[in-house]
Amino acid sequence: MSQYRSAWQRLGTFMNDRGDVNYSAMCGEAFIYHLIGSRKFENLDRWEQDIIYCTNVLTEFLETGMIKFRRGQKFYDLWGAVGQTMQAYIAEKKAFGLSSGTLTAYHKDLQHFLAYLDTHDIADVHAITATVVISYTATLGFCTPHIRHRRLSIVKGFLRYLYDRGLAAEDGSPLVPRDQYSKQPVLPSTYTRDEIAALIAAIDRSSPKGKRDYAMVLITARLGLRATDVCDLGFENLRWEDSVIILNQRKTGERIELPLLADVGAALIDYLKYGRPVSELPFIFLHVNPPYDRLNRTTLHSIVSLYLRRAGIVFEKERRHGPHALRHSLAGVLLAKKTPVPVIAAVLGHRSTESARFYLRIDLQALRQCALKVPAVPPAFYVGRSSR
Repeated sequence: MSQYRSAWQRLGTFMNDRGDVNYSAMCGEAFIYHLIGSRKFENLDRWEQDIIYCTNVLTEFLETGMIKFRRGQKFYDLWGAVGQTMQAYIAEKKAFGLSSGTLTAYHKDLQHFLAYLDTHDIADVHAITATVVISYTATLGFCTPHIRHRRLSIVKGFLRYLYDRGLAAEDGSPLVPRDQYSKQPVLPSTYTRDEIAALIAAIDRSSPKGKRDYAMVLITARLGLRATDVCDLGFENLRWEDSVIILNQRKTGERIELPLLADVGAALIDYLKYGRPVSELPFIFLHVNPPYDRLNRTTLHSIVSLYLRRAGIVFEKERRHGPHALRHSLAGVLLAKKTPVPVIAAVLGHRSTESARFYLRIDLQALRQCALKVPAVPPAFYVGRSSR
């Protein structure tokens, strides 16, 4: 508590000096850069790194209303004059509504580019020449295709930003080579109806933890909610009088209304009456042991994996074994029942039917109807080949 208080007092002094009345994420970022100056994060003293952590926690609580158990993400510092320009570029991207995960990727990859410039004594954006860009791209040869593609794309966007804002005399983005990267589609991991039934049956509902786990797994398997939405589920989302669950999805922001099925409702009542610890938090699912805080999606992933193993269900390395696999499995069940794609999209909360078409590749019965007959091989083909 003393550490948080001390860090936020420094932050308050910084805000007073700037005349800031309300705290914001950009205010916190400005304070961090004011603290570290031109130094690198790894060269800071421990107390300075702790101040950065406390500031990030405050931003996290401001934007999400909660604090994760694990330490916040590493702060990817962007130092010097070039780093300040990169910060401005990222701030512009943030204004466009990019997600926090995407912005973290921008910080990380631009820091990688900045480190390369730093080792070559380039401290001004005007010194980023064609030779520098080509030499940097050559260093990415040992990266995975995905990482290389991402870094090239982000650096290319940054170089275009420099030219568009008049910070560079020439547009350096065409110098970034095309890497011909294409993300290969992966088949969704699914489980059969019997496997899902075995998974649910493996949960011992005699304990508070079992009651909670049973309700969470049942909601995921029956309704196909994403793990984050299950963990965020609050009392206000349950409309008992109408037998529906209404919520705004974390990933898409889209409002979704799902039926409160009888077995799901019974599981929720059993947990709320006999399993949930006493707490004023608005979240339904809480930790079994104090502090009774909300769960996160990694915990739900561990819960699903645990009961898959207890049920004796073998999952290969290629088949995922978390809550998202249960979501995919629900889509498979709906496809087997000849449910129209628009209905599946509505059930799973997709913005468009195009997203739901992703699951068509697991409908083997329908795919067999699309298979073309293999033409017969003429007998002349085998003439003279029997001795080979």
